[in-house]
Amino acid sequence: MMDKKILSVLFIMHMPPPVHGASMVGKLIRDSKVINGAFEGHYINLTTADSLADIGKVGFKKGMAFVRLLHTIQQEIRRVKPDVVYVTPNSAGGAFYKDFVVVETVRRTLGKVNKKGRVVLHFHNKGVKMRQENRLDDLLYRRFFKGVKVILLAEALYGDVAKYVKREDVVFCGNGIPDFPLENVAKDHGVPRLLFLSNMMATKGVWELLDALAVLRGKGIRFCCDFVGGWKDVRPEEFGRRVEAYGLDSCVCAHGAKYGMDKEVFFEQADIFVLPSYTEAFPLTVLEAMQHGLAVVASNVGGMSGLVADGVTGRLIGGNEPILTMDYRPDPQELASVLEDIIVNRELCRTMGKGGGRRFKEEFTLQAFERKFVDSLRWVAGR
Repeated sequence: MMDKKILSVLFIMHMPPPVHGASMVGKLIRDSKVINGAFEGHYINLTTADSLADIGKVGFKKGMAFVRLLHTIQQEIRRVKPDVVYVTPNSAGGAFYKDFVVVETVRRTLGKVNKKGRVVLHFHNKGVKMRQENRLDDLLYRRFFKGVKVILLAEALYGDVAKYVKREDVVFCGNGIPDFPLENVAKDHGVPRLLFLSNMMATKGVWELLDALAVLRGKGIRFCCDFVGGWKDVRPEEFGRRVEAYGLDSCVCAHGAKYGMDKEVFFEQADIFVLPSYTEAFPLTVLEAMQHGLAVVASNVGGMSGLVADGVTGRLIGGNEPILTMDYRPDPQELASVLEDIIVNRELCRTMGKGGGRRFKEEFTLQAFERKFVDSLRWVAGR
């Protein structure tokens, strides 16, 4: 018999397809025996896009899907009368305006059927700070955050919402990924291997990384670098021309998108993971790199400092303070200098990798996420 005191939670969140960070975490929540054992869970998929390419597009079909979504939300709230309504909204742009309507619908409907019910917003992205000077967005944010609790992925991300949310209304819950035994792959391959694994996009720092690798090559430093990820605005022809122009043909290779065990091979072979992004929130690929014991070099953007302990599990570039704006661009010279230190000092590389592996085991496994997530929702409900 179900405990009458168990919290009833309506989860309105992104679930695949399409596959991206927020939807994968949504799937983990929906499938978690721990979370579904702690709460009486009910689920609504917030996604209206059929694919990654469809995200951000507007059309009649998506408009009708959104109307049906709002109707479903109202019906479920009236039926379940939840103690907590959990929403994973977008923080800026057109997707925010859509999610503003979702949250407002939740707020109004819940207020009619359960006045003690709480609303919690779990952000897997950032962007509030860069839009808060816009008069319309500022007005909407003030309403959007009124009377809600907020879950953020890392302390560094609080600055993104600080104008609208009191610190006591925020809880921090970093994501986690399933842990599994890893084979002890011998990495004494002589030449250090670097790994970039993300979408092949300019905003992921692809071109700046190539510039930095050219600097290393010019100094006579030996390395290999694998670029793994689906081609987006960085096109294979242009990438190939830049590699050839820099004389990196023998040490740089792009492999396209890889999944499952095909992706694991690259993690197992690598020594250093590199992600010099312009902007991030809390990338799961960094967790995967830490899980595999790789030293991580990344831009100090978004919640990255909540993942990478600078000087301990890897290195952060771009300054000591977390960067929450969209105008940051990684400096290839700084990136090259940091990579050189780790490439040349193999013992430092191994020590950082081991430190990252330990930190992953302690803080970022799926089990650790489940515990923190359950505690976060109980805190939201005042339990």
